[in-house]
Amino acid sequence: MTTLQASTQAQLRQFIEQIERLEEEKKAIASDIKDKFAEAKAIGFDTKAMRKIIQLRKQSDVERQEEEGILEVYMHALGMLTEAPSESSVNAFLDAAE
Repeated sequence: MTTLQASTQAQLRQFIEQIERLEEEKKAIASDIKDKFAEAKAIGFDTKAMRKIIQLRKQSDVERQEEEGILEVYMHALGMLTEAPSESSVNAFLDAAE
């Protein structure tokens, strides 16, 4: 079994401790986010819609159009839309498939 030199051991310990601190911060932030959603829900906002908006805001316009196009094509294929998908939706679907 190989042993690490003292300086390497110290460096490893430092990385581990930093990661542990970051994990604790991450848990605290997740709790804060949960509290914000509960606060928004308490005054009547739809948190499911809020989460979707946050997800959409992280996407570029192109990514969002591709996703919407794919959804429109799939929904039409399943009979969930009465009108055929728009040409832009079909193009977005085809672009995403490439």
